[in-house]
Amino acid sequence: MASAASRATFHLLPTTSSSTSSTRSALLQFSPSTTSSSSIRLRSAATPRLGFAAADPLFSLHVASKIRSFGGKASRGVVSMAKKSVGDLTAADLKGKKVFVRADLNVPLDDNQNITDDTRIRAAIPTIKHLTEKGAKVILSSHLGRPKGVTPKYSLAPLVPRLSELLGFQVVKADDCIGPEVEKLVASLPEGGVLLLENVRFYKEEEKNEPEFAKKLASLADLFVNDAFGTAHRAHASTEGVTKFLKPSVAGFLLQKELDYLVGAVSSPKRPFAAIVGGSKVSSKIGVIESLLEKCDILLLGGGMIFTFYKAQGLSVGSSLVEEDKLELATSLLEKAKAKGVSLLLPTDVIIADKFAPDANSKIVPASAIPDGWMGLDIGPDSVKTFNDALDTTQTIIWNGPMGVFEFDKFAVGTEAIAKKLAELSGKGVTTIIGGGDSVAAVEKVGVASVMSHISTGGGASLELLEGKELPGVLALDEAVPVAV
Repeated sequence: MASAASRATFHLLPTTSSSTSSTRSALLQFSPSTTSSSSIRLRSAATPRLGFAAADPLFSLHVASKIRSFGGKASRGVVSMAKKSVGDLTAADLKGKKVFVRADLNVPLDDNQNITDDTRIRAAIPTIKHLTEKGAKVILSSHLGRPKGVTPKYSLAPLVPRLSELLGFQVVKADDCIGPEVEKLVASLPEGGVLLLENVRFYKEEEKNEPEFAKKLASLADLFVNDAFGTAHRAHASTEGVTKFLKPSVAGFLLQKELDYLVGAVSSPKRPFAAIVGGSKVSSKIGVIESLLEKCDILLLGGGMIFTFYKAQGLSVGSSLVEEDKLELATSLLEKAKAKGVSLLLPTDVIIADKFAPDANSKIVPASAIPDGWMGLDIGPDSVKTFNDALDTTQTIIWNGPMGVFEFDKFAVGTEAIAKKLAELSGKGVTTIIGGGDSVAAVEKVGVASVMSHISTGGGASLELLEGKELPGVLALDEAVPVAV
C-alpha cells in the first residue's frame, strides 16, 4: 500500500452489477501516483455496505471499524446561545403588558388565498398562548412573501381564521402595522387578547432596518419577543431594530427550540452523528457541508449535487445537473472529509430519466454508468439500503435537502425512504433533526413529521446556523444568566 506521504488517485471502473440487485460488484482501483507499478484492486461486494463506491474506495475499508469504535453514547448538554427566553419572564413581568411578538407566519397560499401548509402558524402558537394565558396583550407581527409596497395578495388577512381557530378565540386584524389606527386598536386590546398587524414588509423601511420605523413599531409595546426563527438571519426593523427600544427583548419558545437543536444538539451530539445533505446545487450547500465536516462522523450526500461530485471524479453523468465551476470544490470536499476521518457516502446507483418531467421514462443504473442523454433524478435502491445501513449505526441525525426531485412521485422514492428511516430511528431514541427547507415538506408528505425530534421552520436561517454563522435577530436579544446543563 502507498505510504502516508504518497498521493493517490481513485477511479471507479465499469460495473456489471444489476441495478436491482443488492449485491455490488463494482470494481474499484487504487493507483499510487508514485512511479510504482503496483496497484490494488478492490471489489466493493467484499466491503461492508457503507456506500463509498463512488467516493473513496480505500476509505470504505475502514468505515465499519470506525463506526464500531464508538464505545457507548457520549453525553450531551444542550446549549442555547445564552439568550433570555420568554419562559424566564414571570407572570408579573407579563400581566397587562403589551408584548410585541415577531413571528414567522410566512405560509404558502394558493390562488384563492387558502393556506396550503400551516406549519409555521402552528409553530408560533405555544409562545402566543403562553403570553395570553399570563394576561399579556399580544401585538403579533410578521411578513408574508416579498411585496413591493402595499400588495393585497400578500395581506395577512387570510391567516386570521386559522390563528383564531388554533388559539380558541378571535384574533383582531389591523389594516396597517404603524400609525394612529393601529395605536387605537392596541389601546382597546384586552388582557389575553391578540392583535395581528398587517404585513411589515409593506414598508420598505422594514428590510432596510430604518431606526425611525423600528421606533414606531416598538412604541406600540412594552417588551419584545422574537419567535421568528425563519427571519432571524436578517437584521430587519421588526427582528433586530426594535430591540434597541424595547427591554426586555427575549426569545420565544420556537426560536429557543431551534437554537437548542441546531446549535446544541449539532455542536455536542450523541455519537455517532450523521448528516444528510441533499438539494440540487453544491454551491448552495458549501457552507453547510464544510461546517458539518467539522462535527459529523458520517456525511450522506444526495440530490442533484451528487453529479458534480461524480464528474469531478471523471465519471460520465449524461445530461444530469452539473456545476462546472464547482468541480474542484467537490474534489476538495472529498479530500477534506478523508483528512478529517468523516465517512462521506455518495450514492452507488441512481434513477435516471430521459427528460425532466413527471412522466419521463426511467431506469436504475450504477452511478458509473449514466448514458448520454439521460439525467439522474433520484438515488437508487442500493443507495437507499446503503444509507439506511449507515444510519442504523447513529445516535444523532440532521437532514437538510431532498435526495431527488421529490416533487415528481416517480423520483420521490429515495427522499421518502430516508424520511421513513428517520421516523423509524426516532422511535428507537435517535435524535432526528429536520433542518428546514424541502426536507420539511418531505417528512410532511410522508406523514412522519410528528415523530421527528425537531423540525426546523427556517430555510435560510437554518442553513446559516448550520454553517456556524451568527444570526442578527438572535444576537440582538438579551443575554441569559448562564446555567449549567
